[in-house]
Amino acid sequence: MIYVILVLFAVILVVLASCVKIVPQAYAYVVERLGAYQGTWSVGFHIKMPLIDKVAKKINLKEQVVDFAPQPVITKDNVTMRIDTVVFFQITDPKLFAYGVENPIMAIENLTATTLRNIIGDLELDQTLTSRETINTKMRASLDEATDPWGIKVNRVELKNIIPPAEIQNAMERQMKAERERREAVTRAEGEKKASVTVAEGKKEAAILEAEAEKRSAILRAEAQKEKMIREAEGEAEAILKVQKATADGLRMIREAGADEAVLRLKSLEAFEKAADGKATKIIIPSEIQGMAGLAASVKELISDK
Repeated sequence: MIYVILVLFAVILVVLASCVKIVPQAYAYVVERLGAYQGTWSVGFHIKMPLIDKVAKKINLKEQVVDFAPQPVITKDNVTMRIDTVVFFQITDPKLFAYGVENPIMAIENLTATTLRNIIGDLELDQTLTSRETINTKMRASLDEATDPWGIKVNRVELKNIIPPAEIQNAMERQMKAERERREAVTRAEGEKKASVTVAEGKKEAAILEAEAEKRSAILRAEAQKEKMIREAEGEAEAILKVQKATADGLRMIREAGADEAVLRLKSLEAFEKAADGKATKIIIPSEIQGMAGLAASVKELISDK
């Protein structure tokens, strides 16, 4: 009898222990009572009714990533390529996720494939290769709307690889090679052009500097010649001034010595003769001195007769 009681006590302990549930962080438990939805347990300590309650589904609420295999798609210009996608999603409603669709991951995969074919079918090959961001945005919006009744939120969709046919890849490689060669030729031509322009500008600047140097040299020579002529004229003027001053001094001394007017006029004529120095072509003689010309000639004849 004691053994039966112990067994019953152990069974009761096991049943009670099975009724105690602790939900960890970032998880949710969907609980059913007699096969019907009873509630959703969030993080923490919970106790269920024995035998009639059960945890139907343990749901991970963290963001999840699913990498789907490459899917064959056909572009608008009838090019068949393979594209694989990566979907980032998160469960927002455990009840809808548990009862909304039988296999949520497979449903998302098939929905992703059909949505991708619809979007790529409206694009040509070049647009497909250069419009990844546009395709990602359209797919995310479409998938998020379609999965909302399943309690799933699609946060992001990325095209992982776009694999065109082998002949298209070869043609693209040849095109890129030709483009690189063209850019190289253009760059080389631009470099040669810039070098030629630089050399020409250097020659032009050298010619300008040489012309400016010659101009400055000519200006300096002209200024030196002008200065020389000024100095010579000043010298001649100073010499004439000194001769005139000496003559004036001589006349003053003669006057002081008591010489008469005739002698003074003769000395004046001699002063004009020295001033001309035999180089002047024209001499202007005062009128009072001209009257003495005959007198001077007479005196000169008397002296020669003696």
